[in-house]
Amino acid sequence: MRRFLTITLAAVLCTAAFAQTQTIYQFTPVRDIPVTPVKDQASTGTCWCFATVSFLEAELLRQGKGEYDLSEMFVVRNNYNDRIFDNYLRQGKGNINPGSIAHMATNAIAKYGIVPESAYNGINYDSDRHNHGELSSYLKAIAEVSVELKNLSPEYNKLMKSLFDIYLGEVPETFEYNGKTYTPKSFAKMLGLDDVSDYIELTSFSHHPFYQQVPLEIPDNWDHARLWNVPLDDFMDIIDNALKNGYTVAWDGDLKAGEFQHNRGIAICPEPKDFSEAVKLEKVYPDRVVTQEVRQVDFEHFQTVDDHLMHLTGLFKDQNGNLFYKTKNSWGEGRNPEMKGYLFMSRAYVQMRVVSIMVHKDAIPKDIRKKLGL
Repeated sequence: MRRFLTITLAAVLCTAAFAQTQTIYQFTPVRDIPVTPVKDQASTGTCWCFATVSFLEAELLRQGKGEYDLSEMFVVRNNYNDRIFDNYLRQGKGNINPGSIAHMATNAIAKYGIVPESAYNGINYDSDRHNHGELSSYLKAIAEVSVELKNLSPEYNKLMKSLFDIYLGEVPETFEYNGKTYTPKSFAKMLGLDDVSDYIELTSFSHHPFYQQVPLEIPDNWDHARLWNVPLDDFMDIIDNALKNGYTVAWDGDLKAGEFQHNRGIAICPEPKDFSEAVKLEKVYPDRVVTQEVRQVDFEHFQTVDDHLMHLTGLFKDQNGNLFYKTKNSWGEGRNPEMKGYLFMSRAYVQMRVVSIMVHKDAIPKDIRKKLGL
């Protein structure tokens, strides 16, 4: 009963907060793109996978291939195996925390395949929600021992497989889907996800040259991938062009305290002088003027970090004509029930707090694509 009352009270507070937001902001769609239902990553650090899988599911819808519910935990398991091996080769100086960024999901699918949620839901313990607390602790312990021993023995491999089997379940070698038998790789090929070279990751920081592939120095980029670096104006043009033309965007950025208010279904970035008043959402305050220089300062002072990945699914305007981005989160629907798991992020918030994005290459304007040589 206590849990029920807590959830009910939270829902009431979220509803009240959302209602207040809607009396201040009125949104009308420029483009609202069909996507798959909101999911809940629950007690895991796997937003990177939920956001990117949602992005790929939207791609399948866009391509007319139908609606699919793909297994995030199949991807997470394979990602863990790869990053643990990477950590071992780096003599324990790698990153074995749960976080990653978008390309790690697409790379894992291209390498290992994918399965539907019905074939692998990744919960093999007494819970109806994901919870990786124990799994992460045991995984870290085994990984650290292997580094100390300087050996990946057959027993180590059995331990790791058993750990994932115990918590996530055994991976099916084959499975049935719509009357046909697939392997993970043949399912990915059927969906056209065996080749993900059309999906491009971009960033926008001035400590590297523009229109080149550059390193992104964040902990979750543990495989040291290089992303295309473009000026901020081009970066925002890519996002806008994608959404206006029916392409969604996987977004990696910072959940800045005060500015990001999921329970109210909104994220804003007011001028610093207006911050304490603007975050109360008692009236509409102007967005901050975001420049390449301002955002670089926040990145270099660790004020903008890669907290969280989400999925941009639409472009909207408020009553003053300001652009907002409809954003699908992976925290379920219960934490802001009126918005059913979505929120609106202002243009300045997206500019200031974004770290990287993933888009289909055809979503990039032709003139920018030419500069990148794509």
